[in-house]
Amino acid sequence: AKLDRRNSNSLFPPSFFVHRGSLCIVFVEGNFKMANYQRPVLVMNQNSKRETGREAQIGNIVAAKTVSDIVRTTLGPRSMLKMLLDPMGGIVLTNDGNAILREVDVSHPAAKSMIELSRAQDEEVGDGTTSVIIIAGEILTLAAPLIEKEIHPTVIVRGFYRALEEALKIAEEVATKVNPEDDAVVKELIAATVGTKISSRYGELMVNIAIQAVKTVLTVENGKQDIDIKRYAKVEKIPGGDLSECRVLNGVMINKDIVHSKMKRKIENPRILLLDCSLEYKKSESQMNFEITDEQDWNKLLKQEEEYIKNLCANIIRFKPDVVITEKGLSDLAQHFFVKAGISAIRRIRKTDANRIARATGATIVSRTEEICEEDIGTGAGLFEIRKIGDEYFTYIEQCKNPKACTIVLRGASKDVLMEMERNLQDAMLVARNVFLNPKLLPGGGAVDMAISVGLRAKSMTIEGVDRLVFATIADALEVIPRTLAENCGADTIRLITKLRAEHFGGKNHNLGINGVTGKMADMTKDGIWDTFEVKVQSLKTAIESSCMLLRIDDIVSGISRS
Repeated sequence: AKLDRRNSNSLFPPSFFVHRGSLCIVFVEGNFKMANYQRPVLVMNQNSKRETGREAQIGNIVAAKTVSDIVRTTLGPRSMLKMLLDPMGGIVLTNDGNAILREVDVSHPAAKSMIELSRAQDEEVGDGTTSVIIIAGEILTLAAPLIEKEIHPTVIVRGFYRALEEALKIAEEVATKVNPEDDAVVKELIAATVGTKISSRYGELMVNIAIQAVKTVLTVENGKQDIDIKRYAKVEKIPGGDLSECRVLNGVMINKDIVHSKMKRKIENPRILLLDCSLEYKKSESQMNFEITDEQDWNKLLKQEEEYIKNLCANIIRFKPDVVITEKGLSDLAQHFFVKAGISAIRRIRKTDANRIARATGATIVSRTEEICEEDIGTGAGLFEIRKIGDEYFTYIEQCKNPKACTIVLRGASKDVLMEMERNLQDAMLVARNVFLNPKLLPGGGAVDMAISVGLRAKSMTIEGVDRLVFATIADALEVIPRTLAENCGADTIRLITKLRAEHFGGKNHNLGINGVTGKMADMTKDGIWDTFEVKVQSLKTAIESSCMLLRIDDIVSGISRS
């Protein structure tokens, strides 16, 4: 060790230093101190951007509010539309919250998280995609003053979860049980759902289509209802024609034509066989070379191919089907045998279409022709027919006895209108499904939101300490739905919301809400404006839980990758 005596002008008073590499041990007036003269250690990438603490929380809140402002004007029957250009140059014209946010390109991680909320809501219950974003944005906006008052995010989150539990109890009290077999109630509910969309101008058409489609695919197994709309209710969009031509087929339609012009184009009470195998000569899996020295050998080889296909067709013809539908290819030779046997054939259909045809006709999809048996033949359809619409041919398998699968044919002026109609119809069908699976309704028009808001405000008076502020924040945030409805239809917002709050106070009338068309206060049960219990509860859960998640973020690191 090297001893060094510093002069009196140095930073430290006269003392001894012992130098060992870069570590310096300092003896100052009898005290022992350590000073590390190493260079600063660079842990984070210099290109990365980092936000911590309150800066990160306020940034998340601003991002969430920005996303909610995008869709705020699309709430209610007097909502505005958004026109979006997708990266491929196509136009999306819609007021569906999920469809809008799906096309919006955002860079902030909190904004991306908000957009995921809308997608989750759409997949789970089908409706309320706009409401969930608006509620979450308002909760986070009102949480900003709490953070500025130095209230710890953990305290805020704890209060939010308590408020959620109380809100769900109030929703349960306000809910009305209905009979899903009562068409009038289900129609009112779906009309309220479709009433905020473009297709509301088409009257009851979409409502009736949604109810009919859901009832068609409804199955009951062991006392449990199952409604698989995604798999068994296919929407087929055909531009042109009149809107009145939209209907639910009592069977299945596919965009395919028969493979040979001599085959029958219309068959009543057809026997339908579904195959999942190719009716062509089986090609070798690896590369194969033939060396043929004799002409007779070549003829034998061709004969073998013909024999193979002839045997395949013989196995099928033995069961006398009228229609053969395969998911794979169908050779010219097989077509020849089928035409001679009077069988119509369709090839290369999608697996999903085959599943629908199987469910509608009672057929079983067969993977090998040797395994066909009489039970595999579908006899549930009343009519097989090829029809031409515009320039394309469509295969109709209709008049099924008990289809349990259906195709919804939509006709409209343009592709954009049809796309929006399909989105509206999907929402309507999911809402109808929710009613059949959980037949509980809540009053719409912001009535239930105001009822929960008033209930939470009353409950907050019984809570002491900081939690009271947090509880009241959720109560204030839920007023955003009736307030936005009033704003979107041009009503006197402040006066109307104050009057509505006064009417709800003390639990006088839970059913009072805002009529989104007239902009006046009305009894939602008399106007027939309903929300499904599933949709509203899912909105509250998703909005509050996502707000809690975003508030607990105190560090955002966004790295920039090297080029």
